Amino acid sequence: MGGQIRDHLVVPPGLLGTSSAAALVAGATACCQLPALPPVAAAWTGCAVGLLLWLLRWRGRWLGMLLIGCGWAAVHGHWALAAQLPPQDPPRDQLLTGTVIDLPEHHPTYSRFLLRIADDPELPVALRGRRVQVYWSAPFARPSARPSTQPAAEEKRRSVQAGSRWQLPLRLRAPRSRINPGGFDGERHALLLGITATGSVRDGGNAREIAPSTGLGAWRERMSARISAALQRPTSRFIAALALGDTRGLSDTDWEQLRALGLTHLIAISGFHVGLVAGGVALMASLLWRCTRLLPMLLPRPIAVALAAAVGAACYALVAGLALPTVRTALMIVVVALARCGRRRMAWGQSLALAAFATLLVAPLSVLVAGFWLSFGGVLWLLWCLPGGGRPEGGLRGILKPFFAAQGVATLALLPLGISLFGQASRIGPLVNLPVVPWWSLVVVPLALLGTALEALHAGLGQWLWQLADWSFALSWRWLQPLSEWSGAVWWLPEAPRWTLPMALLGVFWWLLPRGRGGVLAAPLLCLPLLWPSRGAPAAGEVELLVMDVGQGTAVLVRTATHVLLYDLGPPGAGSDAGERVVVPTLRALGTGPPQRVMLSHGDADHAGGLPGVRAAFPEVPVSAPLGAGIAVATPCHRGQRWNWDGVDLQVLHPAPGHAERGNESSCVLRIATAHGAVLLAGDIGASSEAALLRGDRAALAAQVVLVPHHGSAGSSSAAWVAAVSPRLALVSAGHRNRFRHPRAEVVARWRAVGAEVLNTAESGAVRVWLGGQGLQVREQRAHAGRWWDAAGRTRAAAILSVDKQAAAGPEG
Repeated sequence: MGGQIRDHLVVPPGLLGTSSAAALVAGATACCQLPALPPVAAAWTGCAVGLLLWLLRWRGRWLGMLLIGCGWAAVHGHWALAAQLPPQDPPRDQLLTGTVIDLPEHHPTYSRFLLRIADDPELPVALRGRRVQVYWSAPFARPSARPSTQPAAEEKRRSVQAGSRWQLPLRLRAPRSRINPGGFDGERHALLLGITATGSVRDGGNAREIAPSTGLGAWRERMSARISAALQRPTSRFIAALALGDTRGLSDTDWEQLRALGLTHLIAISGFHVGLVAGGVALMASLLWRCTRLLPMLLPRPIAVALAAAVGAACYALVAGLALPTVRTALMIVVVALARCGRRRMAWGQSLALAAFATLLVAPLSVLVAGFWLSFGGVLWLLWCLPGGGRPEGGLRGILKPFFAAQGVATLALLPLGISLFGQASRIGPLVNLPVVPWWSLVVVPLALLGTALEALHAGLGQWLWQLADWSFALSWRWLQPLSEWSGAVWWLPEAPRWTLPMALLGVFWWLLPRGRGGVLAAPLLCLPLLWPSRGAPAAGEVELLVMDVGQGTAVLVRTATHVLLYDLGPPGAGSDAGERVVVPTLRALGTGPPQRVMLSHGDADHAGGLPGVRAAFPEVPVSAPLGAGIAVATPCHRGQRWNWDGVDLQVLHPAPGHAERGNESSCVLRIATAHGAVLLAGDIGASSEAALLRGDRAALAAQVVLVPHHGSAGSSSAAWVAAVSPRLALVSAGHRNRFRHPRAEVVARWRAVGAEVLNTAESGAVRVWLGGQGLQVREQRAHAGRWWDAAGRTRAAAILSVDKQAAAGPEG
């Protein structure tokens, strides 16, 4: 076990040893877990002190690298935040010129691409040379667009190509995302990509292309188009992904199938592909040097082969778009090649350490990327667990034993990381990977890469190799697809506390120790907190409420001891609706299982738009909605409906049976009563419906928690209604800086006047409320997550700083 690490040819531990590399990773990781960044001066001081401790000759030099990792990550964090537009600034309209720097994604209703703004002296300094994530909606998605300009604007939108230069009228906003349990963190994504702002094209008719596409991105896009034209088969999208890292053609269904099969790590370009290219280039260089007499006289063959491998790996990493797994492998190959050029052998553990140094000293925030941990973690486990140094066994056994050992180690060792990072694992992945990994990696990928290389030399040369690659892929995909349809293929797990991951990794490490030292029975117990975390369900007679952050819309989860109800499902969206994007991941993160009922307050898109996504995940869930809401296969909800779940009473207060009114005033109003208090979910009712409820059972309106009607609009939350409800907590579900200006200031003032605390999902993220034996408890997701890149938190800090400055400048200052 771990023979490579103890190899006598390993570079002796020193300044760039494995312990220093581990300390650098630990320091950067610790910094990224902080709720707030240390001040810039403290970060630079940590780097300086750490450098001094690292250069001293003593056993604790790794402590210096620990400080360097933490301080250097903090410095980069400050730089990354300073490069973004201030989150407290309002949106700005700007005519910008820039270059498309990635492969643009074109969808029926929108296009998305990264734009590098030109370094124009007339632009604000904060925008020059920066990156902007651009969203260009289709003309029909904007009713305000002039009909005469719509066809031209649509043609322009779809003509955007990588490497082209455009002048675009954009509305710019600071990066901001919705924050929910188990949800995608768009603010972290923007931070890692160096995105200064998100921009939406305001008038596509005024957009114009300044220069056609050029450069590496344009070449990748052209080559991807050639693959599609040469194959003209459904599976051609997979060949483009394997050859070029172009996954734009893969649908959500494709990704779901790959996830179920445990093959997502293979379909996009990975480090193994870089190794194949490097090996192929090295082999060709070796043959060339063997076939000539002059070349060995100019440069020794071993050095030439090493340099060829390094150049091949670096070039292919560029072609693949510099994804982290490719960069990590390319760095390892370059390090080993340089060592070979210096006539010095180097163990893989040392080369991995140097690759970590090269990665984190350039981009210390890479520890926030899942690929960093999967790439380095996988190699580390293999180095530790697989034997290296003994005489290899001969024959078929000598080939198969290391292969199956590597598969077993990778499957078991990376399971905790995969669960912690993605919240799921494939039950059939280990078995599927056994035949698919060698077939795709040794047959499909080399054919696709060779075809791309020949096509780059001359148009048409690579088509026959692409066809062979496509045929080889389709041969396996034909029997893989039925396996992916098994409902139990994916094992979804609830979110677990952060401390469970180190415990699980320790358990796996203990399990994989050599025979006699491993904990065959005890080690799995350390994995249990991660694999089966506490789901925190309410006790009988208690209720939990989660108002999800879906932007301008509503989606609420109501949970009792053994039941789940969804009240509204959020708005539709470009590509995916709130049901698929927010509601379903939230249910999985909380480990609630399928909901027992869905109640749509009414049929407006901002409340019912997520229904397709929820029905796709839970086809059998019953749905209720007001009469005339236009919801297919929905039973009417009306006053008088009442049921009891686990000692919690649920009652519909509005609308009246057989009501004729549609829209907001028909909203289903749900009262949830417990022995500890009540919750009132009021949909989008306005003043007239509030008055009707006040004329009925006024006492039934009293509640400790209320979902503020109609997102806090001026036409609802009348003074009499607010006084009748008189809650301790008023929750508003609204989008950040929405065009309706919800919630209105006067409405917020009315709720606060009766003693209610008002929380808005736009500022708090998802709001989680418990009503039970311990009283009323509240958790705001943005505060609970503790992210130093949180836009809302930085906005609050800027506001406090502004007030402090004003006070300091005042008469008492």
